[in-house]
Amino acid sequence: MRNQPCLKTIVMVLLRTKKRTSAGNDFSQVEQQKAPKRKLKEFDDEISSGSEDGDLPPPVKDLPDSSDEDETAQEKKMRLTKKYLEQLQTVHAKDDSDNEKDVVGDILKEDVLEKAGRLQRKIADLCVQPSEDNITRLRGHKLSVTCLAVSASKGVLFTASKDCSINKWCLNTHKKLFTVKGTKPKPNQKAHSAHVLSLALTTDFKFLASAGKDKIILVWNPDTMEYVHTFRGHRNTISGVAFRLNSTQLFSSSHDRTVKVWDVGIMSYVETLYGHQESVEACDSLTRERCVSCGGRDRSARIWKIVEESQLVYHGHTGSIDCIRYINEEYMISGSDDGSICIWSIMKKKPIVIIRDAHKDEKKNNWISSVAALPNSDLLATGSSNGLIRLWKCSDKFLQLLPLFDISACGFVNDLRFTDKGNHLIAAIGQEHKLGRWWSIKSARNSTMIIPLKQNI
Repeated sequence: MRNQPCLKTIVMVLLRTKKRTSAGNDFSQVEQQKAPKRKLKEFDDEISSGSEDGDLPPPVKDLPDSSDEDETAQEKKMRLTKKYLEQLQTVHAKDDSDNEKDVVGDILKEDVLEKAGRLQRKIADLCVQPSEDNITRLRGHKLSVTCLAVSASKGVLFTASKDCSINKWCLNTHKKLFTVKGTKPKPNQKAHSAHVLSLALTTDFKFLASAGKDKIILVWNPDTMEYVHTFRGHRNTISGVAFRLNSTQLFSSSHDRTVKVWDVGIMSYVETLYGHQESVEACDSLTRERCVSCGGRDRSARIWKIVEESQLVYHGHTGSIDCIRYINEEYMISGSDDGSICIWSIMKKKPIVIIRDAHKDEKKNNWISSVAALPNSDLLATGSSNGLIRLWKCSDKFLQLLPLFDISACGFVNDLRFTDKGNHLIAAIGQEHKLGRWWSIKSARNSTMIIPLKQNI
């Protein structure tokens, strides 16, 4: 009978604890009802990179589908694998080559090599020099064409100019589809008020980003060319923008010596990357969460590892590095105003290939104003201030760079882009260099060149 008081005591304590807990829950529910709801900022609000975390809206998360709630991790993997194999079978069905060829196996092998950064498709030997009659020139800008973005799958081309405008073209008919005209500087401007220097497209064709001397990044709907959003934060000219492949992550380089990271999926600023000692002239990105940039007069190229929060620094040019592009995840190409082009491996701080005076003519050495690389292939292109476009072939393991042929383009070659499969090379041509007015080529035409690269297949 001595245990009875103990049991009564325990029961009383439990009852008191239950009452206090229920009362606390009721109190918290009343507080939640009384707490005012925080209003999210509208989608078109401008976000400054210098704003505090408390001023930013919370990230918007997609609600899960009801079909995915009961799906286990193993079932999801199985579903995604089946979907991927169906896509491969579709590609295999469309292939008209030898039936004994293992197309699915080749695609899987290419995917593995691409993710490892070691894929090098042999495209250069399939290209031949086009005749002058086969080159198309699009004219729609009043001043020098400075940059371009292309989507061959959608059949459209975007060009921008020093006249502050952006043009949308049809690649098949070569007709102008839409024009976004420039505007005067104002607080809530929805167009550019100064030279547009860079364009970038997302892989899924949902967003087009443009930037330039007015220090802002404008986001557009590439289908309708409607204004979507404005990013502010850079303190000087924005020289380049680049989207990470299959992502909404956006990188921007500026003459304020910084590289900034944005996310157009939630329309927010992410972070600022510091390290360059001079104006950052260009940036580029591929699949990995990394960005490569060139620092102009500080003569350095840098790879920014976002996840690791670190950077790799490379030196090799003797002049200002004005342009840079990824070849694949392991190699990149850069051009300088000293007339040289360099091939870099991310594993070495010095270039593995240097070609001095890459565009030298009888009169003088010409600076390299633009470079282009067909991703995961051996095909490269460079443009210079003397209006010459030169195509190059990379040897195995990128140990040698061999010239293929030249294409004459009267004027400054301000930008170069390959279409997805390398069927065409697009060039932005102007009377002046996109970054200044050191001299003008009066005989040049402000135009966009569409150069077919006929393949010997």
